[in-house]
Amino acid sequence: MNAGDGALVQLRAYITQGDFAVDDRLPSERKLCETLGVARSELRRAFTVLETEGAVWRHVGRGTFVGDGPKLGADTAIAAIAKRTTPREVMHARLLLEPLLCREAAMHATAEHVETLHATAAKSRQARTWREYETLDNGLHRAIAEATQNTPLIAMFDQLNALRRTVVWGRLRQRANQPPRDHHSFVEHDSIVEAIEQRDADRAQTDMRRHLQSVSAGLFPIA
Repeated sequence: MNAGDGALVQLRAYITQGDFAVDDRLPSERKLCETLGVARSELRRAFTVLETEGAVWRHVGRGTFVGDGPKLGADTAIAAIAKRTTPREVMHARLLLEPLLCREAAMHATAEHVETLHATAAKSRQARTWREYETLDNGLHRAIAEATQNTPLIAMFDQLNALRRTVVWGRLRQRANQPPRDHHSFVEHDSIVEAIEQRDADRAQTDMRRHLQSVSAGLFPIA
């Protein structure tokens, strides 16, 4: 791994493990260079890669932000789809795609990917608010997609995830201010990450399907 690759791995981990919501501004380049121990040229190359992937966006004079930014064409397309779909349809699409991503992740994840998954899963247990938890949860699922090392699959996940954020879930969620200590997703996430680490593709796929089925049951309880 060359220095540029190292900066990219460190920057990915920093964003995934940090308390950043979509459109949150990242620290200055100078601060990030000090925190990550990388040269500014290496950091800028890493930002270029992440910007191309849609993980960050930059605004001249304002800074660098988490997420894919206000790209009018993409946002318009997602908004148009969102008007024609429902939360239940979005969840069904997740149930079709994400178990397959887990299977691919189990076969292609690097040690760095696994380390990021473990760290993000552990940090989600410390979330003080549902917003903080959901940011970490989103980061974990995105990290699983990245672990496939398959650009089209990552792009498919990003599009579905953008749609998920656009569709209004609102009153489907009735809950306290923060996740309970026995929140079902904690154990389910740990099992998924363990399966990926052990290169158990069948188990990873099954565990993700069960996890999303649990999420779906919570959102759409049978009357």
